[in-house]
Amino acid sequence: MEKRTIGRLGRDVSVIGLGTWQLGADWGEVSESDALAVLDAAVSSGVTFLDTADVYGDGRSEQIIAKYIAGRADRPFVATKMGRRMAQELGNYTLSNFRAWTDRSRKNLGMDVLDLVQLHCPPPSVIASDEVFDALDTLVAEQRIAAYGVSVETCAEALAAIARPGVATIQIILNAFRRKPLEEVLPAAAAAGVGIIARVPLASGLLSGRYRADTTFPENDHRNYNRHGEAFDVGETFSGVDYETGLQAAQEFSALAPAGVTPAQLALRWIVQQPGVSTVIPGARNIEQAQANSAAADVAPLSVETLAAIEDLYDKRIRALVHDKW
Repeated sequence: MEKRTIGRLGRDVSVIGLGTWQLGADWGEVSESDALAVLDAAVSSGVTFLDTADVYGDGRSEQIIAKYIAGRADRPFVATKMGRRMAQELGNYTLSNFRAWTDRSRKNLGMDVLDLVQLHCPPPSVIASDEVFDALDTLVAEQRIAAYGVSVETCAEALAAIARPGVATIQIILNAFRRKPLEEVLPAAAAAGVGIIARVPLASGLLSGRYRADTTFPENDHRNYNRHGEAFDVGETFSGVDYETGLQAAQEFSALAPAGVTPAQLALRWIVQQPGVSTVIPGARNIEQAQANSAAADVAPLSVETLAAIEDLYDKRIRALVHDKW
């Protein structure tokens, strides 16, 4: 699989990674054996980048990854996150809490030094705090972590984080229904050598083209309980697009897929093709999804006509709903 270098990280990562939120919680039940099979299918298909967080299943996702990577000489790069075990208030982003949170993740993952720790969608006041980034630098100096990044909700937060000289990566929602990062964030990151980790690449599955008006989601699935932002930022669920509009737009999107390419692969290929993207992290709940997502890296570059049609669809159906919110 194609790999891209993250300048400030000094590491190559596969253009298709694996997001593991669904292996911990909030996407319905996934057994440990199924989760391990998904990890193996992804890595066997060329994935070298795994993304997790300390709150995914209260550490379950990290612990499952630990079981998979234990003893592997060629283990994948593992990025985790911290900052949502307490209220997202500036006063909680302290060095002592950072030490406690990273020590917990180190134990969960079975790693002495964490590859990458990302602040998990902190409020703007955290990104504006010099003390917060001094504390992150201390974690690096103490060899608890090798590098740090910031996962953000908005483009303004991304630009503020990129300006921090120690930030190695920005994780941001980027997909065919969330195009705003293309305007300023990706160019700024590329110029600074900051990696872009594209999350929610399928708009919570909308862009797979598999959902219908009568599709139901489990009670413990965020696509059920967070449709209006009841639990966390609504932009994390269906990219902030209301379900009915999203279904209509997804049907039109699916029709743009070239022969032999699934709508999900079209969505992933579109992201991979954007200048400045380092890796995209779709989730997968089974072996087939993991393999199909990885295969998107081999899809031929999209034509100018297809790219224009995707942009037109966004302008017609989606832009007014999401573009200025994030």
